[in-house]
Amino acid sequence: MLSRSLQSLLGLSLSLSLVEAAQIPFIAPHETSTSAVPFAGLENQSDNWDINVSPNENATGHLIFETVSSFMQHWPNTRYRNGHNIVPGIVPVGTVLYHGRGDSNTPTGPEWLATDPEHSYIFCRGQASTGCWQLTVTALRPLNVLYLDGSGAAKMPDGPMDSQDVLAFGEIIPEKYIAERERIKNMCQWAKDFPVDGFVRMEMDFEIMLCDFSDGVQVEPINLRSRGNSGGPDSEFYPPGPHPYDDTSFAQLDINSSALPNTGFEVIHSGSWHRYYPGDTRIQLDLTRLISFYDTELVPSLVAERLGKDRLKHRLLGISQEDLQNAVKRIEEATTATEPGSGIDWKTLIQLVIKRFENRLEMVQYILNSTSPGNSNIQIQLVAMLRPYMLSTTKPTQDLASTEWVSPMFKLCATTYTKYITANPSLHSRLTASEELILGGVHETTREICRVVTGMWVDGVMAGLDPDLYKPSTTEGLVETEIESLLASWKERISSLMKWLDWSVWLKCRPACGFEELCELPMWPFRRGTDEFEDPQPKCIRRMAPFDSSWV
Repeated sequence: MLSRSLQSLLGLSLSLSLVEAAQIPFIAPHETSTSAVPFAGLENQSDNWDINVSPNENATGHLIFETVSSFMQHWPNTRYRNGHNIVPGIVPVGTVLYHGRGDSNTPTGPEWLATDPEHSYIFCRGQASTGCWQLTVTALRPLNVLYLDGSGAAKMPDGPMDSQDVLAFGEIIPEKYIAERERIKNMCQWAKDFPVDGFVRMEMDFEIMLCDFSDGVQVEPINLRSRGNSGGPDSEFYPPGPHPYDDTSFAQLDINSSALPNTGFEVIHSGSWHRYYPGDTRIQLDLTRLISFYDTELVPSLVAERLGKDRLKHRLLGISQEDLQNAVKRIEEATTATEPGSGIDWKTLIQLVIKRFENRLEMVQYILNSTSPGNSNIQIQLVAMLRPYMLSTTKPTQDLASTEWVSPMFKLCATTYTKYITANPSLHSRLTASEELILGGVHETTREICRVVTGMWVDGVMAGLDPDLYKPSTTEGLVETEIESLLASWKERISSLMKWLDWSVWLKCRPACGFEELCELPMWPFRRGTDEFEDPQPKCIRRMAPFDSSWV
């Protein structure tokens, strides 16, 4: 029979600490422009440091945290192709970009640029006898761009184009997912009223929709060897004539051709160079001007649209006209904003949180999923995560059913990365509204990690796994049923936490790919099966001949 203390704690933990894997949301912070007092949000709520209080089911702070941590990285934005953020940034002076075409002319209107030549080369069209053309386009001044996360160049009707529709059409129009020429024309028309030179989005690799090739860039045409093996037109990928993004010719796209699979694979290969943090650093984002459609204060109408849906199904369809107009106004303000912000390096701060917990949480899950998990090994991992926060005064009280004794430790763990901001009125007052949003996301994420891990550690302590703190009254130690209950509780909580966090670093090919292979996710326009985009999962594909023709 379970000891009374362990039985009480495990029952409480199982009933109250499980979290939903869907969005969990975010209590918006106060406006810094009207207050200089220290942060008065989540941290100061009276029940905030009770390890048995889980996040609100509509919270989005952890989603803001995860999407910001994934900016300009190919891997996470391939899995979650429906972007929810728009961020101003610059393309630095001297950055070389590429534009493939059928002639040597400089575009006189908006066109697409690739960040890597492998991506541009599939648009380099011509005959074997005359070759094809690739323009190298170099930035002569910083180019002002807006980055749209997700896979914004995936021509699919189920959400990747939503954030572009906001600017291009003023509403979400799924049936226009293929209307690329109209989209770039409308977006660049909108950009004329603001200091915006183009838009950054992701396809097999990153690309820029550049509005004007006569302003701020130097263009040099290069005549390259064509992919064609005969005197006939090189039509394996795109036919000669109009640009393939023209609505009338785009349907002729045949990037799945097995005739030249190495060309298709090299586009995937170049995109993989920017797979993980720091991603493609040639576009430098300004997080102090971030606009997120996960901001429940800016776009409350999407809260009900997301409720109960898996994150893969999140999109902007269903946004109210009022919220859409407010979002556009915020985007327009962001393009001209001059506030310097706080100076906090948010990218590094977020990565510090991920690096601290990613491997250890994964290790705990691995041990719990093994055939013979050792409860002492798990407790060792929990202690390793929590050691910097274990105050000398942290120890159980005589009331064995209470967990209040661990609240100071829980609070220190959860606020370690944000306390210097929230406790400093001068620094906190300099945060922009976008930085407040990121701050809330960091705080919500660290709070839930620390809440779950601390709760698991407490159960281990009360089970006698840390005898210096607590020794159960029974001299025999844990019986088999108690061990099973403890392990089941731990396994459920760690799985729920990792599913809720949903960090892309845990999405891997298992087992790992061999040297002649590349771990890859399904991406538009490559297809491996009819339902692969419903829940994209990684798979090893060959990076040497013979290539997998079903992929490229």
